[in-house]
Amino acid sequence: MTEQELKDRLKRFAVRIIKMVDSMPHSISSTAIAKQIVRSGTSPIANYRAACVGKSKKDFLNKLKMVEEEIDETGLWLDLIMECEILPRKRVSALYEESQELLKIIISSILTVQNSLNSNSTSK
Repeated sequence: MTEQELKDRLKRFAVRIIKMVDSMPHSISSTAIAKQIVRSGTSPIANYRAACVGKSKKDFLNKLKMVEEEIDETGLWLDLIMECEILPRKRVSALYEESQELLKIIISSILTVQNSLNSNSTSK
């Protein structure tokens, strides 16, 4: 997957999160979760874009780790939305699956960068 393809995918993910949040009921619990998930679900694209203009591999890696944390948190909120039946499972499950796929992609990228950094440090 290219850098641009991942940016596009993360942006589509953020848009889907925003649309889902806008469709949530206005109870106390769903409003609290909505505020959390709109933050965690939209920040991965911003953090990934920041990573792509990072000043070094270490900077890139640190920003990728922020993307990982935010996507993981988003998965938690999506799971709670389904578990608490705030929205129907069929409405949320594809978005949850996408969060898990994105998480795997980011983790794979993190491992690649870490391996690159480790091989550079051992070859010196």
